[in-house]
Formats: sequence, C-alpha cells, structure tokens
Amino acid sequence: MRFVIVTGVSGAGKSTVLKMLEDAHYFCVDNLPIPLVEKFASLMLEVHEEGVQNAALGIDARSGRALEELAKVLDHMKEAGYDFEILFMDAEDSVLVKRYKETRRSHPLANNGRVDDGIRLEREMMDFLRKRADYIIDTSHLLTRELRQEIEKIFVNDEKFCNMMVTVLSFGFKYGIPADADLVFDVRFLPNPYYEDNLRPLTGMDESVFNYVMNNETARIFANKLEDMIQFLIPKYAQEGKTSLVIAIGCTGGKHRSVTIARELYSRIARNGEYGFRLEHRDVDKDRLLKK
Repeated sequence: MRFVIVTGVSGAGKSTVLKMLEDAHYFCVDNLPIPLVEKFASLMLEVHEEGVQNAALGIDARSGRALEELAKVLDHMKEAGYDFEILFMDAEDSVLVKRYKETRRSHPLANNGRVDDGIRLEREMMDFLRKRADYIIDTSHLLTRELRQEIEKIFVNDEKFCNMMVTVLSFGFKYGIPADADLVFDVRFLPNPYYEDNLRPLTGMDESVFNYVMNNETARIFANKLEDMIQFLIPKYAQEGKTSLVIAIGCTGGKHRSVTIARELYSRIARNGEYGFRLEHRDVDKDRLLKK
C-alpha cells in the first residue's frame, strides 16, 4: 500500500493534487487533525485488503500550533514501521501572491493583513516538512495538465522523479525581461530573419526560420557552448536544493531568433531523463496580436 502525505504552502496546488490522486483511485482525506494521523495510517493498513490500495492525506498550515507535533508523530510512525512518502507543493512568493489576488481569497495566516506576511509565516512553519519531503514540486510555471503528468509519473507509473523542473523560455526584450528568469541570454547578435521579407511574418516555430538561424556558424557555435554550460549548471543548482530553473533566451521581439535558439537548446537538454523540462515561448505571437 502506498501512503502519501501531501503538504506544502497555501496556493501551490495541494488541493488540486489531492483531487488528481483521488482520480487515480487513492483514498484521500484533507486537513485531518494531527493527533489522528498515525491512527489514520493504521486504519488504512486494516482496510487495504478490502479494496483500498493507496491513500493520501493532506496536511497544511490550517493545523495551527498542532503542526509542531507533526515531526514527533512522523518520527514515531517511522519507528513503528509505517511506510509513507511526503510530497511538498511549492511555488515562488510572487506567484502565490498573484494567485491569491486573482481568486480574491485571503491567506489563512495573513490575519487580515498582507498576503506576503502570511506566506512568510507559513514558510517558517512548513520548513521542517519541506526538508523531510521525498518529492518537491514547484508549480510556479506548471500548467494543470503538466502537474497531472508529474503526479501520474510519481504516484501512478512509479517512475523516477527529480525535484528540479527546468523551463526554457523565449522572450522579446522590447516586452521586458521575464521577472522569474534565473539565467538570461541575449541572442540579438545573430542574423535577424525579420529583414527577410519572406521570413518576417513567420516565427521560429517555422522550419524555414529555424533553418535560417541555425545554418549560421555563429549560431551553431553558440548553441554548443550554451548546451555545455547548461548541462554543467543544472546538477549544481539541483544540489543546492533549487526546484525550479528558468532559462530565458531573448531577442528583439521574441519571435524569430530567441524562439529558434530556445527550441534548439530544449531539444538537446531534454534528453536528460533525470530532470523535468518544459519549453515556453512568451512573446512569439505578440506582434501579430498587437497589430490586430
């Protein structure tokens, strides 16, 4: 039987994950009082033979001061031989603030104050669980379908999982550097397809533009050097406990060169099965939309 404790910071997707696990035929309970956690695990073992194959338990800051007792409860469960896994849901503070503003909900620890203060206090309370977590999923840049894929990979298909999610992001400098970028590369030194009448209306998603950029020797040399550096850096960031890495590649409008180089880099590094990878083009259609 697989017993998963789903926890994390408010707004990072814990409730969504519990619903996904329920869809995967896990027996799910949310916000159970801390003194009942071990009892719940015991009952799940008893009903295992009655058809309940797996169980998930949601725990978060709503437990209040009782959360301080959870560390002792988990230690006792380990000593008693209970087999459980901890999934910690996380997201960047700026993303959490945005989500709360969009839903117009108040943070459970904000006490009618600022959301930022509630997030800071909650991180302090939940830090011990993050350190004990078997899996950490940062949802800052994940779509719902991508999150579902990660959950199925870990808890349904039992595939190997790494806590690092790498996003390769193309963008246009005239629309601003992405605020969440960890590494920023400027490819405006490459030949610009914009000045070719037949390529101007196209994007780096079109093979003619892609080939125009990559058939240049400078572009190929740059791609090789960039790949080498990124392959070196990713495991270093992972060792430091980083769970989300955004590699931003920019050109003037985010339509031709940056999209091409982002595609090329992604195709090279995504072969590494130890980490999660996603490709995103922030501004590829903005010129067309603005003209409309």
